[in-house]
Amino acid sequence: MKILITGSAGHLGEALARTLKDSAHEVVALDILDSPFTTDVGSITDRSLVRRCMSGVRTVFHAATLHKPHVATHNRQDFVDTNITGTLNLLEEATAAGVESFVYTSTTSVFGDALVPPPGAPAAWVTEEVTPIPKNIYGVTKSAAEDLCQLFHRNQGLRCIILRTSRFFPEEDDNRRVRETYSDENAKANEYLYRRADIEDIVSAHLLAAKHAPTLGFRKYIISATTPFLPEDLAELRAHAPLVVRRRVPQYEDEYERRGWKMFPNIGRVYVNERARRELGWIPRYDFPHIIDRLKAGEDFRSPLAQVIGSKGYHAEEFADGPYPVE
Repeated sequence: MKILITGSAGHLGEALARTLKDSAHEVVALDILDSPFTTDVGSITDRSLVRRCMSGVRTVFHAATLHKPHVATHNRQDFVDTNITGTLNLLEEATAAGVESFVYTSTTSVFGDALVPPPGAPAAWVTEEVTPIPKNIYGVTKSAAEDLCQLFHRNQGLRCIILRTSRFFPEEDDNRRVRETYSDENAKANEYLYRRADIEDIVSAHLLAAKHAPTLGFRKYIISATTPFLPEDLAELRAHAPLVVRRRVPQYEDEYERRGWKMFPNIGRVYVNERARRELGWIPRYDFPHIIDRLKAGEDFRSPLAQVIGSKGYHAEEFADGPYPVE
């Protein structure tokens, strides 16, 4: 089977290409940057190139995008061109080529301001039913691309699965306060409770989405590590998160104390992956208890795939304050 991966020089694109390269499938890997895992260099905004790459393809993994870190370095038209027009080109050509499964990598950033409860309210329990309220051009264009996917399923019958992934990037946090208060490993470990996933689990979700797309037709899924929290924890999470974590994952305290790590004092949102686990049969391995077990064993809590890919960054230049500028 012939598979197209967009964004093959990026973190997820490389992870997909690495995973599929030793299979029996023929992989076409498209990116604006050359890389060991890119077969075709060019932009998804180039309709003729997309058409050529799509020839004979049965499955598309569309991971190419401008990300949140580009908001301060690229203009809004750049986001529209790549995230909307580029996606439209792929959808048009996928339909013409008779593609069987189209998997679009979206983001939990589409939820935007829906993730911020008012003062005094419980933490947000974020499922696929939450209505997105994008707060920047990144979220707006990713949400619009999701709508395009739904349009092509409804009107052209394209089988399309949208995966709203939570954080899986290895770069440092863009929030200065977080960087100054927590070590990078500490902050990322905390996030596995509610807003992070390992790249190995992200890849497995994509493969399952492609497998099930022909029968599911069109679905949206939140892809994030399985939270140990329950809805009844939400009020306390907003005010006293360490108490809730102690109740749900008591084994974390000794390991955190040994390392001098700290839990976040409050948590304002929880991403819920129940639908993806139920409908796709997705079994993410890298949840918070698993992270604690690996730390106790003296192991790197990242998957082997995450370790081999490492950090790619988002920009060619370096910035004085943080891994990338914040608008």
